[in-house]
Amino acid sequence: MNNLKILILDDETRITEKLKYHLEKRNFEVHTANMPNEGFELLEKEKPGILILDVMLPGMNGLEILKKVKEDHAGTEVIMISGYGDMDMVIEAMRKGASDFIRKPFQVMDIQVAVERTGKFVELQNKLEKAENIGSLVSKELEGMIEKDFIGESAAIKNVIKVALKAAKDKDVNVLVTGENGTGKEIISRIIHFGSPRKEQVFAPVNSSAIPSTLLESEFFGHVKGAFTDARDDKKGYFELANNGTLFLDEIADMPFSLQAKLLRAIEENKIKKVGSNKEVDVDVRIISATNKNIEELIEEDKFRIDLYHRINTIEINIPPLRQRPEDIKPLLIHFVDSFCKKKNKPTPTISNDLVKKLQSYHFPGNVRELRNMVERALILLEGDELLAEDFPLKGENKNVSGSLGSLCLEDNEQKLIVEALKRCDFNQTQAAELLCISRDALKRKIKKYGIEIDKSIA
Repeated sequence: MNNLKILILDDETRITEKLKYHLEKRNFEVHTANMPNEGFELLEKEKPGILILDVMLPGMNGLEILKKVKEDHAGTEVIMISGYGDMDMVIEAMRKGASDFIRKPFQVMDIQVAVERTGKFVELQNKLEKAENIGSLVSKELEGMIEKDFIGESAAIKNVIKVALKAAKDKDVNVLVTGENGTGKEIISRIIHFGSPRKEQVFAPVNSSAIPSTLLESEFFGHVKGAFTDARDDKKGYFELANNGTLFLDEIADMPFSLQAKLLRAIEENKIKKVGSNKEVDVDVRIISATNKNIEELIEEDKFRIDLYHRINTIEINIPPLRQRPEDIKPLLIHFVDSFCKKKNKPTPTISNDLVKKLQSYHFPGNVRELRNMVERALILLEGDELLAEDFPLKGENKNVSGSLGSLCLEDNEQKLIVEALKRCDFNQTQAAELLCISRDALKRKIKKYGIEIDKSIA
């Protein structure tokens, strides 16, 4: 507890200096402030475990400061001191989150006892936080910033986090995140951004495949008024909007070849030109890209520029699919169950060992996202107080596919599975695609490939 930081905020210098002297003799690290603005600066800079706060301060009431501290610095415990403290004020301070209230005049020993008592609570909270952080792989502070959780115990996923946090420390290095759909590529990208010196700046996610090709250049680089028919005003593009921050290019492999050269130039020179302008604009942006495709194959097919690939790929982070790390399934399952039960205000059921074994043997084509959806569905339908293996029906389980698989020819069996899925869904292609764990577009391509006839009256 001797490493505990203490901030004393009181407008009377004799009080702050006296308390600082006595607390430093007991090996506490002590900072003092006599004005609210000085106090807020030190709170931000030093992040003390305890704030000793006077109620009566110039320009701002101590109770107002208490409220703001609890909103912006939840980990800081507050000991209030005042020479005007009636019972109503004490009650109000406690309601707003104060851990103790001491009336003036006081003895130094009163403050020392309050600090030691509160310090033990801070120490306990820190231990609990460290225990919680073991499963989530990243700190609670970082987890709160990314508004997501990243759970796992496997060596593979721990290495992913290790590399991501190392990449985060260099604010300029460009990172390529690869992996199947549902593995958490955007979460890793957010971890890199919010774990970096750029964390106070913008994280701008862009789906490279969702922007119409006619608008791509304008969306990325902006345009000036009159550049084209509908350009009624100047507009900033993604690069300007993300200036000093991070531009996350999802589905980078789907970016049109025609835009790739301009993107490469912007990354290499840290300059852009708006559509309709000859003026160059300086930008400072870190690029994090993500894809579920093999870019090297696309390069061989002349669909992706090799020079752009090397520019965005200073560090590559590959997230392995869930089926390759079955040891992560149990902690993920426990986490999702606890999270959904808390969110839906339901009692947390126990989890049977048979369920864990069943899920660990499943191939999870939808990865972590699929497991999350499974848990939510099971909890909605659950009637007992235990999650059992039968509460998690798996795709194709205990159902015979029409026609014998006969041979091990992949194409023959894929066609039979598609036909069976379409029949079960009354030829609803969206539902059939979900059943097969592929996108609707992918299903349509396969239907065309195999020449499967669709009943138009139903579909």
